[in-house]
Amino acid sequence: METRELLRSHSSVRKYTGEQISKETVIDLIETAQMAASSHFVQGYSVIWVTDEDKKKKLGELSKNEFQFGTAGASFLFCVDFKRLQVAGKMHGVDIVADSAENVLVGVADVSLFAQNFVVAAEALGYGICYIGGARTNPKEISELFNLPEYVFPLFAMTIGTPTKRNETKPRLPVDAVLHENSYDVEKYDTLLAEYDATMENYYASRSSNQKMATWTKQMADFLIDQKRPFIKDFLASQGFTWK
Repeated sequence: METRELLRSHSSVRKYTGEQISKETVIDLIETAQMAASSHFVQGYSVIWVTDEDKKKKLGELSKNEFQFGTAGASFLFCVDFKRLQVAGKMHGVDIVADSAENVLVGVADVSLFAQNFVVAAEALGYGICYIGGARTNPKEISELFNLPEYVFPLFAMTIGTPTKRNETKPRLPVDAVLHENSYDVEKYDTLLAEYDATMENYYASRSSNQKMATWTKQMADFLIDQKRPFIKDFLASQGFTWK
């Protein structure tokens, strides 16, 4: 499939046929994902491939996404990882500085770039995927489940597999809402977001399943009115990231 067409066709998949994905395919996807850009080449990521059925079920429960784990062809936990870098430092008698806000950002960026390469490679093979941010709902319990050491924390999970159906792609924000030329322009948002709300309202009302009446701005207002996962800062500190 042409790369541009592939990227424009993405939609999340939450129900799969159950057909398992081979180890050879998983390794190929990981190798492809590893070619993503990495800040200063630290490669601050690790992936847990969850093949144990009990652990997979528990991960689904802890991330509040039991259903899709049950039908996925493969399930993964993507983690920010500075433990490997700590080992590298010790090989040269150096105690690395991992617990900084900058390194948290580096790790999050590295994992995200790596994961998106993984996604594009999987979708190019005809698979569907779904990112699962719910892995941050119970990060302590998930870390214990997979024996994550200091300087490692889960960023998100992911399911991939053969979809039972393809969902419509959601209309994204208009380009003018995300593209600014030379300086940031906040004045344009009132008009552009009202137009986008009309687009999304029509999309939600007419899509093939789970129709509803909703707009983007109302969903964002409802979602962001409260702080999400306020325990994350303390959890990161427990894993060695104290935001120095």
